[in-house]
Amino acid sequence: MFYQVYPRSFADSDGDGVGDLDGLTTRLEYLQRLGVDGIWINPVTVSPMADHGYDVANPRDIDPLFGGMAAFERLVAAAHQRSIKVTMDVVPNHTSSQHPWFQAALAAGPGTDARDRYFFRDGRGPDGSLPPNNWESVFGGPAWTRVTEPDGNPGQWYLHLFDAEQPDLNWDNPEVFDDFEKTLRFWLERGVDGFRIDVAHGMAKPAGLPDAADEAKILRHTDDDPRFNRPHVHAIHRDIRAVIDDYPGAVTVGEVWVQDNTRWAEYVRPDELHLGFNFRLTRTEFDATEIHDAVQNSLAAAAIENATPTWTLANHDVGREVTRYGGGVTGLRRARAMAMVILALPGAVFLYNGQELGLPDVDLPDEVLQDPTWKRSGHTERGRDGCRVPLPWSGDAPRSGFRRAPTPGYRCRASGPR
Repeated sequence: MFYQVYPRSFADSDGDGVGDLDGLTTRLEYLQRLGVDGIWINPVTVSPMADHGYDVANPRDIDPLFGGMAAFERLVAAAHQRSIKVTMDVVPNHTSSQHPWFQAALAAGPGTDARDRYFFRDGRGPDGSLPPNNWESVFGGPAWTRVTEPDGNPGQWYLHLFDAEQPDLNWDNPEVFDDFEKTLRFWLERGVDGFRIDVAHGMAKPAGLPDAADEAKILRHTDDDPRFNRPHVHAIHRDIRAVIDDYPGAVTVGEVWVQDNTRWAEYVRPDELHLGFNFRLTRTEFDATEIHDAVQNSLAAAAIENATPTWTLANHDVGREVTRYGGGVTGLRRARAMAMVILALPGAVFLYNGQELGLPDVDLPDEVLQDPTWKRSGHTERGRDGCRVPLPWSGDAPRSGFRRAPTPGYRCRASGPR
């Protein structure tokens, strides 16, 4: 059983209102009592935090916001003393726009090696004022942003399937994998037990970047979406697995938003990912037939490659199941029932922090929303902030025991479970 920790809202050790790694370390005894075998930590590497750590500026250092490298080393040592494995998020699809590579690309200009690490393209139209294709960002709005060239004139466009501050890497450039390998080995040699690979069905892009046939939905995509699940992504995963296999016992789990069972199973072949999230239950209503079908399909998909099924009901990107199942007492009872279901199923289970408390989503006021989706959708999609609020460690303590007032957008639930 893995326990997902969203660190900025898990436990605050220094009273600055943001959860940190030392806060997590102080709660390891709690996780041990829950019977947790391993933890998955959402991004804690150096980042401007445009997307709360998924915009990485330095993948081989810990952001001071979370306590720096020393705090991470303390966490790994303390977790291992309790026989708890530590896995961390890695983000291979894109970097931060503040990453040295991207800053070098902006300064270098068109046609340079620095720009070939990303997807810079000339615009369409007589003056290049239209994006290179019709792709949309997962967070809403166009997936392209035009840059101002070093000479001060409007220039090329760069691809970002997520926020404009998250430019996509060009995995056809061998420098990209070489650097990612350095990142994997850096953390494995410091005691990390594995990785959750963000957007594991991304990275590879189709030749020529053709237009999409259909308009994409915010925070969702289909199996025929040209932005994701391209056949040559599997060569990337085989290269990653070759690195991981140098470290006995290390594990990878991929974020794989692929619906078709056969295509999903390709990601968990023996020379690719150890585990792959099958998200069917996160998109399923509390309905016996739907739940049965989701479970049967998930088992069937894993069986194609004799892989281990991987179960989850919620995470930092998906609304909490208590709310999805109707909220209130009804939603809580249904969530408890589903927790029993996934814990009884064969395979690996991932619990999202607070799930054991039956936490619901929180309806936050507009002025504190921080998810890029809120801005990029023109304030039509509220995004994911409501499932990322701080854990209520105590019903009696100020701020529910999280410490001082959390930063805006991460408020504790006033009536959290005790």
